Order: sequence, then structure tokens, then C-alpha cells
Amino acid sequence: MLEQIRRTIRKAAPGAEETISYQMPAFRLEGILVYFAAFKNHISLFPQTTAIAKFKRQLSRYEGAKGTVRFPIDKPLPLNLIGKIVKFRVKENLKRVAAKRNSKSR
Repeated sequence: MLEQIRRTIRKAAPGAEETISYQMPAFRLEGILVYFAAFKNHISLFPQTTAIAKFKRQLSRYEGAKGTVRFPIDKPLPLNLIGKIVKFRVKENLKRVAAKRNSKSR
């Protein structure tokens, strides 16, 4: 399941760098995009609170917390949704970096 998530993230953010952060696999592109990890009964995705708010309706069927979504291990992963979340995070990070650059050039 982790490999499925990894491939999904790689496809959604082909320029992202794989890393380990907080002892979890993560992808970064102009900052962290997402973290993910396996636990006994679920796989957690940590996509930042902004992504959870943006996809609140689609994520409502899954348990989670402020910055976490838990996908049950005994159910198929919502890979399309994970891909959409990652693409949202890419746009968010790139927008933040562009805004910083624009404010410095003024």
C-alpha cells in the first residue's frame, strides 16, 4: 500500500524529491508536499491542514485529525483522491514561493 501511495505521489508530482522527515517517507517540492506512513490498522497521509480543508467533503468518510487522514488497511486506497491532494499541494507550494519572490523584487 505504501508503494501504491509512493507511485501515486510520484505521478502527481514528478519533479518532487523523496526524503525522510520526522522518520517518515515524504515528498518535497519547494517545501514538504506530503508525509505518509503505515500503522497497525491504517495508512496515514499528512498533506497539511490546507489540503484537508480543501478536500474536506471527499475526505469525510475517513478518520483523521487536523493535519492527518487515516485510510483503513482493509479497504482500497483512494489513489485518485491522493493524486488530487498532491497536485493541490504542488500548486500551493509553488504559489507560496512565487509570492515570496515577487515580494522580494519590490
